[in-house]
Amino acid sequence: MVNGEVPLVVCVSADVAIRERVVRRLDDCGTVVVCTDLAELRAMLFPPPSVELTSQPGPVVLGELVVDTSGHLVTWRDEPLTLTRLERELLARLASPPVAVWTYERLFGSVWGGAYLGDTAILHSAVKRLRRKLRAAKGGPEVQTVRGVGYRLTVRS
Repeated sequence: MVNGEVPLVVCVSADVAIRERVVRRLDDCGTVVVCTDLAELRAMLFPPPSVELTSQPGPVVLGELVVDTSGHLVTWRDEPLTLTRLERELLARLASPPVAVWTYERLFGSVWGGAYLGDTAILHSAVKRLRRKLRAAKGGPEVQTVRGVGYRLTVRS
């Protein structure tokens, strides 16, 4: 312990004997998290998002943009756009009413189902791919950056 800080020890092992040995040896050192695999650790660290963020009762409609995540279909002016599942989810969130700025934290929780840890690279990459595909749709929606905050979707009339 340094300056009163309590260490956190994470042990990921399918072997019961190893997990027991780690707990016995490090039990009085601080917090010990023991799990059998990475999926279990992820579930502990990043619980699934709330039902409010994941449930979409139907297609999201914003002007001539229709995002049907359950039907795996996105159309702009009745023309289908070829998007990945992740891009559809991201676009659906940005187009959901009320259309406003989505912070990095809300997007991570809603689209990826995890906690925002300050690294926006994965989000920026997904937005870059989405923007490229939306540019192909003549007069289509546009993802705008709100610097240091997040993103918003605009649809030109």
